[in-house]
Amino acid sequence: MKRPLTILAALLLASMAALHGADKPIPVWPAGAPGALGNTEKDMPTITPCLPVKPSGAAMLVIPGGSYGGIYPGQTEPFALWLNEHGITAFVLRYRLGGAGYRYPSQLQDAAEAMRQIRGNASQWKIDPHRIGAMGFSAGGHLLSTLLNRPEDGNVPGSGTSGRVSSRPDIAIICYPVISMIAKPHPSSLRNLLGEAPSNDLLRQASSELQVRSGLPSVFLWHTSEDKLVPVEHTLLYAAALREHGVPHELHIYQHGDHGTGLIGTGHPWFGDLLFWLRAQGFVAADQTSGNRQ
Repeated sequence: MKRPLTILAALLLASMAALHGADKPIPVWPAGAPGALGNTEKDMPTITPCLPVKPSGAAMLVIPGGSYGGIYPGQTEPFALWLNEHGITAFVLRYRLGGAGYRYPSQLQDAAEAMRQIRGNASQWKIDPHRIGAMGFSAGGHLLSTLLNRPEDGNVPGSGTSGRVSSRPDIAIICYPVISMIAKPHPSSLRNLLGEAPSNDLLRQASSELQVRSGLPSVFLWHTSEDKLVPVEHTLLYAAALREHGVPHELHIYQHGDHGTGLIGTGHPWFGDLLFWLRAQGFVAADQTSGNRQ
């Protein structure tokens, strides 16, 4: 029997393999991001397409976390490769960060425009414009929840796609997210996104559990009870708001695991649960999910 790979080794191997199937990064704002503070890499958000060998026509925007102060690489191309293995075309978003001086809604502008670029060019990518989801981790989960709740905050007057192409994903996968800026907030995410002294109105606007509305697309949510960095209450608050407004969703709270549990190479059960759900949403073929969930 082969000795199991360590989590780190598996992560690195998956990342390397993913990059072989990735195209070059594409600027989200070819003419320059709105309110850009410079013209270096940190001022120019991108999406990196990762194309499956056998595309199903479904697509996913991957939004990594990093407390709005960085981009965590373990939540980027490795997950794009995993999606590719199931026929899903993936686009990895690298958005502007609070560590570079960007505050809300700059990150939401980047995510919304990325979705509009993907959907607006669906025929080029050979994807179905009605089967484009998004997957967000930690602070990236917060960014995804704001994209679901308040996509209008990401509109930029004069943008060629604003108001013409929808920026809301057709489904959302939200993993151990930051949600609230009021109830047990994650300090660094709050500071990087909203600054040192945000107003009460801005705190409420950025607290996703307070911004849910009826008619949102289906959501897959998961967290662990033992998460010491972002309390599980964040996910529970968002799930309660989804339920209150009649938004279809699936919620998984796993007993064990700290923040970031469930990365590529861990064999965590959330992968099987997610595939089962993706099949029900029409994003993964039945023969790719059989036996993954007991």
